[in-house]
Formats: sequence, structure tokens, C-alpha cells
Amino acid sequence: MSKLGRVLVAMSGGIDSSVAAVMLHEQGYEVVGMTMKTWDYASSGASKKETGCCSLDSINDARNIAVQLGFPHYIIDIREEFGDFVINHFTDEYIAGRTPNPCVLCNTHIKWDALLRRADQLGCDFIATGHYANIREENGRYVISKGLDESKDQSYALWGISQKSLARTIFPLGGLRKTEIRQMAMDRGFTELVNKPESYEICFIPDNDYRSFLKRRVEGLEELVAGGEFVLEDGTVVGKHEGYPFYTIGQRKGLGIALGFPAYVTRIEKDANRVVLGNYEDLAKNAMTVGKLNMVKYENLIGQPIPTITKVRYNDPGTEAIIEQEGDKMKVHFLRGVHAIAPGQAAVFYEGNDVIGGGWIETNFNSDYNLNVLQ
Repeated sequence: MSKLGRVLVAMSGGIDSSVAAVMLHEQGYEVVGMTMKTWDYASSGASKKETGCCSLDSINDARNIAVQLGFPHYIIDIREEFGDFVINHFTDEYIAGRTPNPCVLCNTHIKWDALLRRADQLGCDFIATGHYANIREENGRYVISKGLDESKDQSYALWGISQKSLARTIFPLGGLRKTEIRQMAMDRGFTELVNKPESYEICFIPDNDYRSFLKRRVEGLEELVAGGEFVLEDGTVVGKHEGYPFYTIGQRKGLGIALGFPAYVTRIEKDANRVVLGNYEDLAKNAMTVGKLNMVKYENLIGQPIPTITKVRYNDPGTEAIIEQEGDKMKVHFLRGVHAIAPGQAAVFYEGNDVIGGGWIETNFNSDYNLNVLQ
């Protein structure tokens, strides 16, 4: 029995989670590998070859690492809980006129819960993943912060993990750069991992065509939503669209309409089946409300407006903002307009490199909030 304890490592078969398992094994933890089967590609209807974290090849790659290093490896089938929660939510959000973020939802509601349940069954003290992020205990709370390699940082996708779960979580890669991870794999003879292409698409939409996915999931959807109006910000009707669920805020390509200027989707009006178009400036809003909060660094911020850098999507560098908590919602006031704030996406609040917390974007708007409130 290891003095450091027993750790259950989520292994997708990719380089990051594999090196995380290798590192913990070499540090002296008693490692147990686990690969989660979240999705059955045969039922996705996509034409693309099965790739990514749920494919048979990936499961075999993860198992091979475990065999070589001599630790046990398990496969768990969480397709039912994944489908019920993540895929139903994904579909429901588009039907509600919002833009979902299934990977964040899966991390925080499915993967961590599933891992911790299995960790308890297998007598594991900790769980570990190959995410590029850091975690520390401070003032009685577990704080997530950015990974050292900011180009790979994944802290944005982890804001929803509970304190109870964070207390048992290890991120072995947080202090390393991707180049170092690749070198570690090479040094240990795992050359196939280094050459393996990385998957960035949503696992249950391997061809990246979410519109076709929605049409397959919701019977009669096309007929139900076809023929709605494209309108300008002033209400002028400029054409017909294919149905509001097939558009996202900030979309420019694939609109099928020419207006003589670069047109973007600025708003989706679900009840009227209207898609509002405007120019790039029309996309900018300086405020939003965020709900279903999970606070990480602080228990709450009620009555304490504080300055932050707030991200509204995964690859967003972030914008200076003042946040004010009101009950279970956060009002966010940006120091300048932010383009394409999409209801349904995650918003994450940072203090330096630390994650203060996050939630789901509910509305965006322009406000005349006094940004000197903290001075």
C-alpha cells in the first residue's frame, strides 16, 4: 500500500491523461486507471470515423499504458447518465434559443460524480485527470487556478466542480507545459501518444454538425421551426431562415442571406421564431446576468462588488469587469463592450490566475452602471 494513497486516474487514451497517470505512478501513488464510455458513435448518425475519447482505439490505448506500467485499468459505461443529462440538456438548450456548453456540463455533473462514486467503490483516496489547471487549499477552500501553460489552460471548464469533489482532486499537469508533456512521453517510449491527433470536437457530434444532430434527435423539428423571419435590429424583415435552433449568437457564416454588409446573429427570439441580424458593433454588450453559480475561491460575494477578468467562452482571453452577487445570480459589468455574449454558455470569473467561480449566462444587455463603484 502506497504511503501517498490510492488514486483513480481518468484515462481517455490521449497523451495528457496518460502522462498524468505515468507521473502519479512514478511519484509513488497506487494508481488505478479508468476510462469512461460516454457515447456510442454508432448511434450518432455521423459519417465520420469513430475517434476521440470514447472510441475503441482510445480505450485500448489507455489500457496498454496501464498494462505496461502494471496497474489495474477499468472501463465504465456511463452512456445512460451522460445521455440523460448532457445530451438532453444540449438539445433542450438549442430548442430554448440558447447555445449550450456540453463539455463543461459533462465535467462538472457527470465525470467528477462518476469518478468519485467509482473511487469510493475501489477504495481510492483521490481522483486525477489530465487537465491543465492547478488546485490548492486556502482559507478553508479549494481553489482552482490556471495551468502554467496558458495556451492549454483548462480552468474555464472546471468552475462547476464542488468543494467536496475538489478536496479529493489532483491535477498532475498543472505546473507543466505541453512541450514538457510531449517530451516526457517520448522519453518513456510512448511515441504513438505523441503522434496521436488531438480531438477538439464535442464527443457526440464527431462531424461538428450540430444542426443535423438536432434534426435526428427531435422528430419533425425542421417542419416545426422552418420559415421564421430574419429581422434587423429595428424590426425590418429581410428574409426567411431555416429555424431559430440552427443559429447561434455571433454567427456570420452560413446564414444564407446577403445584406450588403457583414451580418451577424445578434439575438434569437425563440417565441416568435425570429433571428435578429446586425453588424459587428451590434454584437457588443457591456453587461450580463449569470445564474446557477458555483463559487470556488470565496463562499459568496453578496454585498461585495469586486473587479475580475471574466471569460464568456473557452477561448476568450477575458475582459475586465466588476461582478456583483445578488442571491444565486451574478451581475457582470464589463469595462468595455464584449462581443457575442451567448446565453447558455459558461461565464467564469478570475482574480489573477484564480477561479472565483462561474455560472451560466442568462441574459446580455447594455447598462449605465457606475464603474467607479470600487474607487
